[in-house]
Amino acid sequence: LAIRLVCSGFKVVVGSRNPKRKASLFPAAAEVTFQAEAAKKADVIFVAGDLADVLVGKILVDVSNNTEINQSKESNAEYLASLFPACTVVKGFNVVSAWTLQSGARDGNKQVLICSNNQEAKRTVAEIAQVMGFTPVDMGCMSSACEIENMPLRLLPAWKIPIFLSLGLFLCFFTYNLIRQVIHPYIREQKNKLYKIPIEVVNTTLPCVAYVMLSLVYLPGVLAACSQLYYGTKYRRFPDWLDQWLQHRKQIGLLSFFCAALHAGYSFCLPLRRSHRYQLIETAVKQAVEKKMNIWVEEEVWRMEIYISVGIIALGLLSLLAITSLPSIANSLNWREFSFIQ
Repeated sequence: LAIRLVCSGFKVVVGSRNPKRKASLFPAAAEVTFQAEAAKKADVIFVAGDLADVLVGKILVDVSNNTEINQSKESNAEYLASLFPACTVVKGFNVVSAWTLQSGARDGNKQVLICSNNQEAKRTVAEIAQVMGFTPVDMGCMSSACEIENMPLRLLPAWKIPIFLSLGLFLCFFTYNLIRQVIHPYIREQKNKLYKIPIEVVNTTLPCVAYVMLSLVYLPGVLAACSQLYYGTKYRRFPDWLDQWLQHRKQIGLLSFFCAALHAGYSFCLPLRRSHRYQLIETAVKQAVEKKMNIWVEEEVWRMEIYISVGIIALGLLSLLAITSLPSIANSLNWREFSFIQ
């Protein structure tokens, strides 16, 4: 934090119990002195110890985080405000990683979430964040601090339901294809086709999952429209399950694209398998023995050519949908353009 503030042109004073010993840890442009003296010189303080008398009327920025979600009833920022009633506490910079601070706003998340009960203090900290190259986001009053402190502890909360859904669909279709392509031939004809499991069975399963997931992106919108038509109003609240479904559409769509992309990769690798080469040799030997020299079947050739062509176009269109769901792209489109692409 001190490095990034110095690089952004701020005058930085670091308070330490052992200034001479710790001075080498900080940039040369930063002044390292005793804690009380540093607090007296600064207008905005990021970390403070037992210096209540010196901090009267100053802005105190709380950058702390918890070790678990909702660790206590009140947030760290609210607790800090109760310890220093003469200060103005602002919650901020806790969602920005040390790596992002060290490398600047060109790497990592650029947003700095800020909340406080004092608008002037919030504006001051927001200006500091902006000069440092970050994007300040006003999250409101101090009651939002608990939510901000929980954010770094969450692991992809919006992706859990879509991931479990895609895994469930994959397991169902994989089981069906395994029975159809491996177990059934073995029971009926005693043919060992276990070699198909890693590539062929998986490759047959992936497009099934992609199709169903893609349909699940647009189905809730149809159900929502039917609900509004049935009740004759768009102001009636949707059921919780439909509301959750609508909120997870982007994640479901991206997982559909992921399965489709994997399917394309698996399909590309199909001719590279040794089993495929053996089958080609076996077919050629059979044709030679039966003296059927012309193995060109026009209908099959055209069917495969069209099949692959349409598949490539479909993957391209799905890629377009996936790209426009990214915030940086979606923000550059107006509602008419976004609806046209959909």
